[in-house]
Amino acid sequence: MAGADGGWLAGIARLLRGRQPVGRSGLPLDEALEEVVLGAPRRYTRLQVSAAAGLDQEEGRRLWRSLGFAEVADDAVLFTQRDIDAAQLMSGLTEAGVLDPDVREAVARAVAQQMSRLAEWQVGLVRRLVESRPEEVTAQQVLEITTAVVPALQELQTYVWRRHLAATVHRSLVTSGTVAGSPDTWPLVVGFADMVGFTRTTRRRSTAELGEMIERFGSSTTEVIADGRGRIVKTVGDEVLFVADEIADGAAIALGLLRRVSAEPVLPRLRIGLAAGPVLVRYGDVYGEVVNIAARLTTHAHPDSVLVDRTVAEALADDPRFAVRPLRPLAVRGYRNLHPWLLEPNS
Repeated sequence: MAGADGGWLAGIARLLRGRQPVGRSGLPLDEALEEVVLGAPRRYTRLQVSAAAGLDQEEGRRLWRSLGFAEVADDAVLFTQRDIDAAQLMSGLTEAGVLDPDVREAVARAVAQQMSRLAEWQVGLVRRLVESRPEEVTAQQVLEITTAVVPALQELQTYVWRRHLAATVHRSLVTSGTVAGSPDTWPLVVGFADMVGFTRTTRRRSTAELGEMIERFGSSTTEVIADGRGRIVKTVGDEVLFVADEIADGAAIALGLLRRVSAEPVLPRLRIGLAAGPVLVRYGDVYGEVVNIAARLTTHAHPDSVLVDRTVAEALADDPRFAVRPLRPLAVRGYRNLHPWLLEPNS
């Protein structure tokens, strides 16, 4: 491996230094890869894992499903010592009062949804690396690449998690706090940014062009939102949902997104909706009327425009950086008279 052309395989060799594949010899490649990724051989059934963690059979089944995995037979040997360790840790957190039994499965679902997307991306990364050079890579090298890359990705993943954890702790200490009487409800400005005509655009583009468009959309929106002191809640296809603590920051982000995306030739135009008020924040997502209003304003916004609700408009009325202009009420489902304002930079 290290004797290759000194390029990517040599880089993998440096990552691999001191590590050896943990997959048992003689296994088919797919099973050996799974064993490397899992970090231990499969030795236990789901029932054995549940028993070792002090969970009854139904609890174990619900937790497994909450993690996003299909039902497995009771006698299927699919689990490792790491599964037992994780289940025991979860039980221990519950017993210590850290993880409420009523929300344990919801927490598992929230974490699993994020991890599933991350895993898809990471496996795709390794697959593209291998498939781009099929003449160079043997089955043994595939195992070695996986052995090197998985710990590196795990270390990077942990670093990013800790950084976000630190940022969240800081925000919770310096912001004005939650809404009285509701510890999960925060005053936030919520924004949706939607690519106009995304479905129509995808029909005219190749897979490679679509991949470039999605990548540019992700990188552009991430930079603008982060620079504007906002946070991305999630990206769903052609739409990004973001929040900010200050209304003015949310408004600046919205206008910044319009400018940035309009400068990207591969991206369709945006339409954006903003609303502000008490928002339920739970398991990494946001809920409530403010979120619904922002979504509806986005649907009715014209390309290259930002619509905001009354709360946002009133908060920006005396801010010299922005201009807000009232528009005719919207007749939308659930809101008989939704009053939108057009947000523009104050020139």
